[in-house]
Amino acid sequence: MGSNNRRVKGPRVSFRRSPATCENSVELPALSPTMQTGTIARWEKKEGEKINEGDLIAEVETDKATVGFEMLEECYLAKILVPEGTRDVNVGAVICITVDNPDLIPAFKDVTLDSLKAAGAAPSSAASAPPPPPPPPASSAPPAAPGSSYPTHLKILLPALSPTMTMGTVQRWEKKVGEKLSEGDLLAEIETDKATIGFEVQEEGYLAKIMIQEGTRDVPLGTPLCIIVEKESDIAAFSDYVETGVAEVSTPPPAPAPAAVPTPAAAATPSPAPAAQAGPRKGRVFASPLAKKLAAEKGIDLAQVSGSGPDGRITRKDIESFVPPKVAPVSATSAAPIPAAAPAAPAPAAAPAGTFTDIPISNIRKVIAQRLMQSKQTIPHYYLSIDVNMDQVLELRKELNAEVKAQNIKLSVNDFIIKASALACLKVPEANSSWMDTVIRQNHVVDVSVAVSTASGLITPIVFNAHTKGLAAISTDVSALAAKARDGKLQPHEFQGGTFTISNLGMFGIKNFSAIINPPQACILAVGGSEKRLLPADNEKGFDVASVMSVTLSCDHRVVDGAVGAQWLAEFRKFLEKPVTMLL
Repeated sequence: MGSNNRRVKGPRVSFRRSPATCENSVELPALSPTMQTGTIARWEKKEGEKINEGDLIAEVETDKATVGFEMLEECYLAKILVPEGTRDVNVGAVICITVDNPDLIPAFKDVTLDSLKAAGAAPSSAASAPPPPPPPPASSAPPAAPGSSYPTHLKILLPALSPTMTMGTVQRWEKKVGEKLSEGDLLAEIETDKATIGFEVQEEGYLAKIMIQEGTRDVPLGTPLCIIVEKESDIAAFSDYVETGVAEVSTPPPAPAPAAVPTPAAAATPSPAPAAQAGPRKGRVFASPLAKKLAAEKGIDLAQVSGSGPDGRITRKDIESFVPPKVAPVSATSAAPIPAAAPAAPAPAAAPAGTFTDIPISNIRKVIAQRLMQSKQTIPHYYLSIDVNMDQVLELRKELNAEVKAQNIKLSVNDFIIKASALACLKVPEANSSWMDTVIRQNHVVDVSVAVSTASGLITPIVFNAHTKGLAAISTDVSALAAKARDGKLQPHEFQGGTFTISNLGMFGIKNFSAIINPPQACILAVGGSEKRLLPADNEKGFDVASVMSVTLSCDHRVVDGAVGAQWLAEFRKFLEKPVTMLL
């Protein structure tokens, strides 16, 4: 608790940028709420390779699972500082360096962690003006000035509560200012891109200041959320505390006010230091390559865009959320050159009231949209369908439910489907594989992701080791996970990962459908409902009435060939049409 400013969980990706050389020091993120150290299991990119937005650069073994670590912006991998297999790497430790320009890669050939630390102590990059901006990421220099007049305290920063989380929403504070905090207490509920997750306190203390109010949306990772102190008597000292970084979080709503013409240049550098404001006016505006490309396509002047990245760097999201300062001229009717902009603003207002409702897009919905679009655009899907006679499953289910009724367990058809899918994956391991860009990973365990619809969006909690579990255990797991998913109480390790996915819409009367693959998995099974059909039979009538279920397997053609997918479906049908074989 002695440090003034400490990263408790660490943001998913943290950059320390040098304005002089345009390099990023990539720090190890917290990929689970309880992660403190990690192991670099494998680097997916080599030094010198180009990295596109969303590319997997490394696999990090956390305290929960092995998680893919993606890049958020285009760049080049200049130097790997932590080799594969390195264990117990602290969250926040610099693991590699990326650059915007490939011509800069040779300059980092001989860089080491030791030399990087030495350079960080006395940065001698170019001019003396840049050094003031770099200290903010380092947690010692900036707090010294404002924190010197405050008692010992701990700043709690917004952590990465899922691997793909880039910002979050503070749904609710579970503690009030002045309340005592014990280790493990629920401090707040944070809506991530996956679910609403409880954020626990790691140390004892008192809540002295809340800097991000309930309901605040799109809070960037690493933003100070609150302040904790050791002594109750220190709480009053923070009643008027103001964090400069927090002002940027609440900037989006008031943005129209400072949209006056003289201020766009200053908006490009929201750094509190005046020297930083003068920098962009004299030099170039720092922006990612993708941001520059989007700005050029949309005709946006980068000098008018406020950068949310490190040291005011403009990112893709800044361009996509940028609103041109055309609202200001509306109040000044004398501005003749802007009549074209003025009609654009009234157009939406002219719509009759009550004809539609604009529903805010939640973080979860945003990520669902991005992931599904990415899957359909990058994965070569193909689809295989088959019919399954479910008579024996329905009969066995009835018998088993009578046996386990006293245990308050009720087996569903979906439990049999999960078990049959897991065993089919053991028979055809190619379907239980993942596309990892440079290799195809064939998984030796079957962790089945089960699609669950919630009020905030679709989520896929995981039945781990489904191939080794009995039907009763699977049923218990699914019921508990579905309840937690609908209540928004799933922990990240309960829905991150999985090797095979099942989506069942049969209970809604859907006969068949095609599902979208959940990357990096190679297959997803879409399950329709059962219906009575006449099937040819060797009896007096010449037919039987059977309950038939249609399923469709979506496959990644890069991993699973058509014949392999057909083989998997054959094994799946065999297990369901003769369910006793699942006991072998």
